[in-house]
Amino acid sequence: RYREYARLIDDQGDSPVTLRSLLEFCPGEPVPIEEVEPEEHILLRFSSAAMSYGALGREAHDTISAAMDRVGCCSNTGEGGEDSEKPASPEGCNRNNSKIRQVASGRFGVTAGYLAGADELQIKIAQGAKPGEGGQLPAAKVSTEIASVRHTTPGVTLISPPPHHDVYSIEDLAQLIDDLRAVNPKAKISVKIVSEAGTGAVAVAVTKCRGDIVVICGHDGGTGASPLTAIKHAGIPWEIGLAEAQQTLIRNRLRDRVRLRVDGQLKTGRDLAVALLLGAEEFSFGTVVLIALGCVMCRKCHLNSCPVGIATNDRRLRGSFQGKPEYVERLMRFLARDLRERMAGLGARTIDELVGRAELLRMRSGIEGNKAKLLDFSALLHTGESSDHPRAAVGERATPKRPPLEEALIRMSSPALESGKTVHIALPIHTTNRSVGTGLSGEIVRRYGDAGLPTDTIRLFFKGSAGRSLGAFLAPGISIRVEGNANDYIGKGMSGGRIILAPSTYAGFRPWENVIAGNTALYGATGGEVYIYGTAGERFAVRNSGAVAVVEGVGDHGCEYMTGGVVVVLGPVGINFAAGMSGGVAYVFNETDAFEPHCNLDMVDLESVWTEEDKTVLRQLLERHYLHTDSKKAGEILEYWEASLPLFVKVMPTDYRISLERMRQSERADKETLSATEEVYNG
Repeated sequence: RYREYARLIDDQGDSPVTLRSLLEFCPGEPVPIEEVEPEEHILLRFSSAAMSYGALGREAHDTISAAMDRVGCCSNTGEGGEDSEKPASPEGCNRNNSKIRQVASGRFGVTAGYLAGADELQIKIAQGAKPGEGGQLPAAKVSTEIASVRHTTPGVTLISPPPHHDVYSIEDLAQLIDDLRAVNPKAKISVKIVSEAGTGAVAVAVTKCRGDIVVICGHDGGTGASPLTAIKHAGIPWEIGLAEAQQTLIRNRLRDRVRLRVDGQLKTGRDLAVALLLGAEEFSFGTVVLIALGCVMCRKCHLNSCPVGIATNDRRLRGSFQGKPEYVERLMRFLARDLRERMAGLGARTIDELVGRAELLRMRSGIEGNKAKLLDFSALLHTGESSDHPRAAVGERATPKRPPLEEALIRMSSPALESGKTVHIALPIHTTNRSVGTGLSGEIVRRYGDAGLPTDTIRLFFKGSAGRSLGAFLAPGISIRVEGNANDYIGKGMSGGRIILAPSTYAGFRPWENVIAGNTALYGATGGEVYIYGTAGERFAVRNSGAVAVVEGVGDHGCEYMTGGVVVVLGPVGINFAAGMSGGVAYVFNETDAFEPHCNLDMVDLESVWTEEDKTVLRQLLERHYLHTDSKKAGEILEYWEASLPLFVKVMPTDYRISLERMRQSERADKETLSATEEVYNG
């Protein structure tokens, strides 16, 4: 049955629909199939594509994880995070630990524990199905379970920012890779890029940033949530992007430092063989895995109405899911067997012998039609000038050493790590000290999980100017205080703990009028507290989904794409505040009445602070800010509380308010039902 399926895919006759269908293999000297490396070795190069929990229902997501684990392949969480409460599979397969965990532009569900438990961390810069657009999960698919895993609110549409807001240059990408290595030194780092013009240059950049794997994603993939308008006429075939990446890496003598993985409608062993010859060493499968589980391609993924229970979170429809791990297991084994037979036909005993051997491909003979005859494959099949340079990755990269400061922090914190004793550490800090506290956070979550340690178990006090990513992926139990200033990405992805940033007591400037924190603070944070006695740069709290922060002023695009948490701004804000903000609350001290023109009102409403709940939350945060930083501005507001309160503006996302009201109504209904039940029982 598999051979029949493969024949239907591979034999496209005079109506080819892919570039690879226009190619054929040059005849070689076959070798006996017994001499070709076994299926088990080939399967180690397979992985499922990034299809997130939320885009897929729990049953489908669990089944893929179990199947890939069963055959020794890697499953991929996608950008939806990982449910730490998932039960283990009764078959003994690991449904809960996808070996590849994605850090996408939205950073949904990314915590220190999530990162520390991965074998591979995948940075999704773009995906082939919709380059230039962010991810999207419609409100109907954001159930209570999905919202919990993604640290958001049920019933509110989730939007991933189109660009990765902490990656604007090769240096930013290198910093993110270093951050991930700091929290999980043993994990490989892959970067998912899109197949389009210039892919080769991006692949070179990833390699120079010390990435381990470059994933080339073709234009015809994409599952689970995207509307049709987001995936039509986007990107180009993976054959072009892969060939360009391979040739550019060879030309720059970098090919031996990185592995190439390809993703995008790979369906048969022939597809894999073509990818091998064009430069790929590894393969990811998305749509074909769902087909094996029963997908009938209704194209209703984004409507939450999948009739076979795969791409839906509707409990009623999920009951229709009939997929089993053995279906995917069989598919993977058939693909490996099919590729093995192709290798034997090409005269290769190992996969490494075929990587980048584009000279074994040629344009198919006997193709009818003028369009096909006009195509020129010479650039696609070019093998590069530097034929003496390796065409594939050579060996494994050594596990990088942690920076000396981080090693010292881990060593000095050993009483807390081993027995939970309180530790106080005071050291100088410099701009060359990056990702401070990140390695320590990784050590904490490996021992204690995402819950971390009790508050203030480890107190770090620094004087000076902190480098990038201070407290990135910070774990509960760590408090960092910096007397001075900090560079970009302070508190990036933090999941707990506390960061306090205040100028030196000897500083001769007014903190509330000067920038002491860089850009993109609190990017993707899921928890913790940040108090900044001074102003911050642009994109403050972008994609914040749970952290609490007080700051004296922010630059442009503050609270962009925010989905949770609370932010208090005691001074001026830049333009485009709250753009794409779908959750959480912001309180802005609108002293000069200049806030409204700077706020993006597409998804939020502006309200006064009048409810007792709002007053209590705001006052408590200001008191904490004053306690930790001795902020003069916070002190004045608290001293003249009744007069200052009318100057605060509450920024409230429209859908978030509606969702909160529904949740309150549901809770009231549950209480009434419980009360009535108790009355009947007591009666």
